[in-house]
Amino acid sequence: MRTDGKLLSVVVPVFNEEPTVGGVVNRLKRVLGETGFRYEVIVVDDCSRDCSLEVARKEGVDVYRLGQHMGKGFALRAGFAKAKGDLIATIDSDGSHLPEELPLLLLAVAQGKADLVIGSRFLNQREGTTKRINKAGNTIFNRLIEFLTRSPISDSQSGYRVMTRQVLASMKLRSGTYEIESEMLVKTARKRFRVAEVPISFEQRTCGRSGIDPFRDGFKILVSIVSTFVRG
Repeated sequence: MRTDGKLLSVVVPVFNEEPTVGGVVNRLKRVLGETGFRYEVIVVDDCSRDCSLEVARKEGVDVYRLGQHMGKGFALRAGFAKAKGDLIATIDSDGSHLPEELPLLLLAVAQGKADLVIGSRFLNQREGTTKRINKAGNTIFNRLIEFLTRSPISDSQSGYRVMTRQVLASMKLRSGTYEIESEMLVKTARKRFRVAEVPISFEQRTCGRSGIDPFRDGFKILVSIVSTFVRG
């Protein structure tokens, strides 16, 4: 993979992921060391109540802590503000994404074939690893985004992504919680950047619990999709 000396920033939002965040970051460092990219890993702790902050710091990467619990969107935006990379990646800290698959997402961007690459859980995914209610909600969001932007997508809510600096710089993000993935996708598609998907593995968390509420957060995501399209 050609890196052309580019810097890759990987932003990892964390909230109460003490059992998994250390392993995710450790594996990320190993994988990144094999890609040939210069890299930085930026962990943003969303005021966790467990020892996630301390565990992440032991991995020797850049770790920042929000002053109060604000939500995934705020954590990602804080990480983006710190990121210096020519390419920016995001990955969840609960262990559901495999750091070893990051090169799959990097390839199309590094080759200049895409501006935003999303790791899709549904392009090549065995049944049963994603909750039915989450899959159903995702399908609704996908269809709405495709209707508004004419961009077909299979996993609009995936948090495993790689984008160019140009994509990030083109957006003024407002989201504070889980709707940030939809906001980013709609804005990217509206600006006619090239969006691609690659199949990824996905495992439901085996410890802790997700902070997303399918109904409350699902409604916020729907509103965000429409309002982002209207406001641009």
